[in-house]
Amino acid sequence: MTTSKKAYLLMVFASAAFIVYVLYTNVILDSPTADFLSHKTNLKRALQVHTWMKVMYVHVAFACLSMIAGAVNFSASILKKHRKFHRLNGYFYLVSVLIVVLTSGYMAPYATGGKATSIPFNLLNIVWPAFTVIAILKIKKKQLDLHRRWMARSYAFVFTNLSIHALTALLHDGIGLAYTQSYTISVYASIVLLLLAAEAVNRVVLDNLKK
Repeated sequence: MTTSKKAYLLMVFASAAFIVYVLYTNVILDSPTADFLSHKTNLKRALQVHTWMKVMYVHVAFACLSMIAGAVNFSASILKKHRKFHRLNGYFYLVSVLIVVLTSGYMAPYATGGKATSIPFNLLNIVWPAFTVIAILKIKKKQLDLHRRWMARSYAFVFTNLSIHALTALLHDGIGLAYTQSYTISVYASIVLLLLAAEAVNRVVLDNLKK
């Protein structure tokens, strides 16, 4: 099995595991937000819980859809056999990303940890769609290798929520840091780690495709 195929299967497994987790906590348990909302204290504006939860569900749904769309488009067989679908699915991925960042923009002022956490979320809301648009512009110029590299950078951010909550659990439950502090650290760390992961994929996987 090639390095690229191993990386793709690992990505699909991680995506599937995250989506199953999201469906389990939001559909089966149907009460995942109560504990999370309890950590949102000292807010500068009143939190409209009903509206926030509706926006959050839209945010989560399109985060999962962007994860699926991106994973599908990384499939070499789909690219070779169904180019038109690949192109349309790429635009669907872009739309999903835009909806995710728009809903994130609404929720950012209410982020756990206050302004210190809102800032990186707002930065991410600019960087993620920018990476995605750059990837589309590269393929329009027939620059396939650069398209793949920018898509890898864009797709890395679909794992932001997974990374934040995994690191928060490690810091809070594993090490014993306060939840708010753990969450804030995890937001910054996740952005850096996901960018590094994307560059690792570009160097290890995509560079091998060129050989």
